[in-house]
Amino acid sequence: MSTVPTLSGITSKVVDTPRLKMHALFSGPENGTPVLFLHGNASSATYWEEIMLKLPAGFRGIAPDLRGYGDTEDKLIDATRGMGDWVDDLVGFMDALKIEKTHVIGHSMGGAVVFGLVGAIGGRILSGTVVNPGSMYGFGGTKDVNGTPCYDDFAGSGGGVVNPDFPKLMAAGDRSTDNPQASPRVVMNGFYFKPPFVPAREEDLLSSLLTEKVGEQKYPGDFVPSGNWPNVAPGKFGPINALSPKYVGDSVEKFVGASSKPFILWIRGDSDLIVSDNSFFDFGTLGKLGYVPGWPGEEIYPPQPMVGQTRNILEQYKAKGGGYEEVVIADTGHTPYVEKPEEFMAAFGKVLK
Repeated sequence: MSTVPTLSGITSKVVDTPRLKMHALFSGPENGTPVLFLHGNASSATYWEEIMLKLPAGFRGIAPDLRGYGDTEDKLIDATRGMGDWVDDLVGFMDALKIEKTHVIGHSMGGAVVFGLVGAIGGRILSGTVVNPGSMYGFGGTKDVNGTPCYDDFAGSGGGVVNPDFPKLMAAGDRSTDNPQASPRVVMNGFYFKPPFVPAREEDLLSSLLTEKVGEQKYPGDFVPSGNWPNVAPGKFGPINALSPKYVGDSVEKFVGASSKPFILWIRGDSDLIVSDNSFFDFGTLGKLGYVPGWPGEEIYPPQPMVGQTRNILEQYKAKGGGYEEVVIADTGHTPYVEKPEEFMAAFGKVLK
């Protein structure tokens, strides 16, 4: 079933849903309280296995490969719907497995999908945990805690902002460290985790990264030229366009205004270079540091305050009757549940209880 080897205690199967065939990993008793695990970009369900095996007794871990990733059926992502395809896929997945209510936990891109699920089906979510989540205002192209676009065409976000060598090497199944900027292994070890940390399952996690579906309409997606710096704007296909602020729509309003508001636990690493207020994957940061020429300056295109945006949205959620807690795990990068699983479970376990 799974093209990546699984740990003992994890089972793998394909679930036929109304929208597509979804591959998923499972742990714990079949009649246990469900915990739905959502992976981030350039990864798959594999990343969650260790935490799935650490769930308290009586819980059932369920980790699907999202559309565009892993061993799930290869269908295109309509980026113009923002999180829509992933949210609808997951609702269909829950229905197929007859899951009425579930805890949900999402990492990075998967964290943004958790927010989308709360906005869509809050009454079916027992709790929502987001780990180094992408901002609900989108990735790239916005400039303050309210998500104000830098330009009206959302230049600097979407499929055109990805280093083109990275998906090329992914498609080739490259496992080397030959390209210091774009080798998947170098990107994973340099940015997913805080160096010098290297995970025990480095090879399996790299294999998981390499399962993402690559192509012009897949990862990273298409783009259009822009007269605004850095001269690329979002296209209409693939995950990175789906994460563009261009297609956020009313998802923030739906989350903040959800009629049923599950408790949200927000866990993040203190040394994250991917989702932060000075992200190395954001053109505002890269321009300010002089890595990308022609930066129009702080006024027009500052670094996106990704952490500040998430805190702002969660404060609005709280003001409307929701609850949340922010937990920062020291000395970890973008993936604290891999870097410090015991410390991570201490926080996550409380929410499950």
